[in-house]
Amino acid sequence: MGLNLSGKHFLTLLDFSTEEINYLLDLARDFKNLKRCGVPHRWLEGKNIVLLFEKTSTRTRCAFEVGGMDLGMGVTYLDPGSSQMGKKESIEDTARVLGRMYDGIEYRGFEQSVVEDLANNAGVPVWNGLTAQFHPTQALADVLTMQEEFGQDLRGRKLVFFGQVGNTASSLLVICAKLGINFTQVGPQADVPGNRTYPTELWEKCQEIAAKTGAILSVTDNIAEGVAGADAVYTDVWVGMGQPAELWKDRIALLAPYRVTEEVMAMAKPGAIFLHCLPSFHDTNTTIGAEIAEQFGVTEMEVEDAVFESDASRVFQEAENRMHTIKAVMYATLK
Repeated sequence: MGLNLSGKHFLTLLDFSTEEINYLLDLARDFKNLKRCGVPHRWLEGKNIVLLFEKTSTRTRCAFEVGGMDLGMGVTYLDPGSSQMGKKESIEDTARVLGRMYDGIEYRGFEQSVVEDLANNAGVPVWNGLTAQFHPTQALADVLTMQEEFGQDLRGRKLVFFGQVGNTASSLLVICAKLGINFTQVGPQADVPGNRTYPTELWEKCQEIAAKTGAILSVTDNIAEGVAGADAVYTDVWVGMGQPAELWKDRIALLAPYRVTEEVMAMAKPGAIFLHCLPSFHDTNTTIGAEIAEQFGVTEMEVEDAVFESDASRVFQEAENRMHTIKAVMYATLK
């Protein structure tokens, strides 16, 4: 019997089986081929979606907008100042209104509870474009990028995440457990201000899943030990969007030893690739990058520019793949 995800919400990859995740990845691959060959695929013509953004974005917004239009849908974008959600109108009421007008709702913002409230009240599929806890469309894009490099069966491959726990790392932990990919987080494990660890419930759940798929999940503060045998080395910014600027001082001190450098990449498996969800502070060609350099004397943060611009880097391929995986999620849940 074929898979049927029609009407299903996309809130976290914990809600999807290994078979369903592979189905979404296969769909994304097909959509990428259609796009590159210039083959129209307006398979959802007549449907409309709305994008609710409490956090600004480049990749997520563009991926949902272009993906939605490629599928023939009408797309409405609402930024933080363009709706009454959570201010003059509750999340529940907003969901009930939009669910009567639109066929699908995307949310990018803060707490996971908000996207869950939308899903519980909308009556149409709701998609998580990013919350503080999870970033599932990014994890799909990351794995699609790895598949393009190493083949579709990634069981036994190793992905190493450098830095501290965040929404991207948590979603990578889940998808690696589901697909039998070994996952190691390399970062500070000491109980120090600003450091985060995986919620116990999430870690234990992923270990249960990994026991069935063969994935090995681990955390270490030993760089050489953690990166040994890595097929993909991943990192993210040290202070996330919406977090206070006051965090930079402590985060730089805490995470500078875990910057992804050429020396780190040399410790990985030959042919290892570098991944990043973007945006990245690999130079001072941004306002924040220039300010950090002036204030703290740091010109490269989570990754060296030499790594970011190296032949091993797949960050822009990865960014493109966001659109294809998002398109797969929308099509699978709306068809």
